[in-house]
Amino acid sequence: MHAIIETGGKQYTVAEGDVVYIEKLDLNAGDKIKFDHVLAVLDGDNATFGTPVVEGASVEATVEKNGKGKKIRIFKYNAKKGYRKRQGHRQPYTKVTIGKISA
Repeated sequence: MHAIIETGGKQYTVAEGDVVYIEKLDLNAGDKIKFDHVLAVLDGDNATFGTPVVEGASVEATVEKNGKGKKIRIFKYNAKKGYRKRQGHRQPYTKVTIGKISA
């Protein structure tokens, strides 16, 4: 069974037991979370699509940890002008393990 959920402004295709890195949530490791914004539930040949969400569907997950991704480097440069700007960024994330998908 698969589901398409939306969280943090992004959509994720998840199945039971999957580990997903999502946008940071204000939860601690070991906390349970329930995603109610389920866009579709796919179960073999049966597919249920919401308009925009599937009524009564939810996905339960457990928070594994919070962290930061790898550093990306932003470098802005204008040729012949002496303009150079260097910046780094590490995107925060929450690692979750998908539990039960209810439809």
